[in-house]
Amino acid sequence: MNTSLRSPLIYALFVLPALILFVMFFLYPIGSSLYYSLTSWNGVSTDPRFVGLSNYAKALTDERFWISTRNNGFFIGFSVFIQVPLIVLFSLFIANVKRLKGLYKTAVFLPSIMSTAVIGILWGFIYEPNIGLLNQLLDMFGIPPVYWLSDNRFAMLSILVTNAWQWTGFYIVMVLAAILAIPRDLDEAAAIDGATAVQRATRITLPLIRPIISVVIMLSIAGAMKAADIVLVMTKGGPAGSTEVLATYMIKYAITNFKYGYGNTVAVLIFALTLVLTAVYQLLVARRNERVEY
Repeated sequence: MNTSLRSPLIYALFVLPALILFVMFFLYPIGSSLYYSLTSWNGVSTDPRFVGLSNYAKALTDERFWISTRNNGFFIGFSVFIQVPLIVLFSLFIANVKRLKGLYKTAVFLPSIMSTAVIGILWGFIYEPNIGLLNQLLDMFGIPPVYWLSDNRFAMLSILVTNAWQWTGFYIVMVLAAILAIPRDLDEAAAIDGATAVQRATRITLPLIRPIISVVIMLSIAGAMKAADIVLVMTKGGPAGSTEVLATYMIKYAITNFKYGYGNTVAVLIFALTLVLTAVYQLLVARRNERVEY
């Protein structure tokens, strides 16, 4: 038995199934996207026409592409600077409640397991200009109705709030698990020394959960770059393309207009931008927070 485990062939046999899946579902799709991004192809013909980098030149000079990129930037900014602080704050509150902690965890996690289509329809009713809950509340203060999803001043913000509501609970559970893993002795010792709850949270809990906060931020960046379903359900990129994101921009060209070559170009650019953003964050921030010792 020991002799067989020392054989490189045995290790290769164990690794081979995972390697095959990795090639089939990761390397091959990336390679085919790169190839088709250099072609003019409608997704049906058997002989795509090679056009070189013209698709990339078209994308980088298309105003709608840059509007979509800007909107993805709004997703990232909202997630990192608004959603993540709220996630940490809610996690600290839930970690310190004495009763019904399980109920609170279940309640905040529930939107994460719901279909995005359901979330979009639900919030569509909330944003409805005539009978929607939000405008009914504004009417109580004499504020005229707001067309949340059809006014380009509010449409993007409305989608960002809806998306945050759906995924905040998922990240709260992750941060909460990190908080509850901190030895209680540290918090109790600080309390005995006279530290207030705020001081214990800022000087003990937050420094110890920095690694999981870094993971949450990185997942938020990656999720923001692939956001599509919530936009398609709520506004389809409107009004006048003001809520278009890169993924919906890609879908419209690849599927609606049968320009699969150009659609693959946008897909490659999304992948490249996501890779660059996560790599930069990993190098500048996340590496400093990789290990925390109690």
